[in-house]
Amino acid sequence: MHLEPLSPKEIEDRLAELPGWSLDGDRIARSYRLGSHFAATSMVVHIAQVQEELDHHSDLTLGYHTVSLTVNTHSVGGAVTERDFELARRVEQLAPAHGAS
Repeated sequence: MHLEPLSPKEIEDRLAELPGWSLDGDRIARSYRLGSHFAATSMVVHIAQVQEELDHHSDLTLGYHTVSLTVNTHSVGGAVTERDFELARRVEQLAPAHGAS
């Protein structure tokens, strides 16, 4: 997987393919709204499993009915890389099963 920092244009192009995700400083970010705290907690656990599989971990925040992620790659100085977008895509795939919007 590409572990070089992505250019601003590459980041913009990849974000266009991930509705709801945005650039937040030096990270990509998204918040999800869920129907209950239990659903949000379940989604956090599912995201943690994916992060372990990818060996790539985001900052993950659990709220009462929300889950928020911010992602960058620490091993390249905190820049955004393709690895961050792989995690974002995987989270997007699992979100509907938790009722996230």
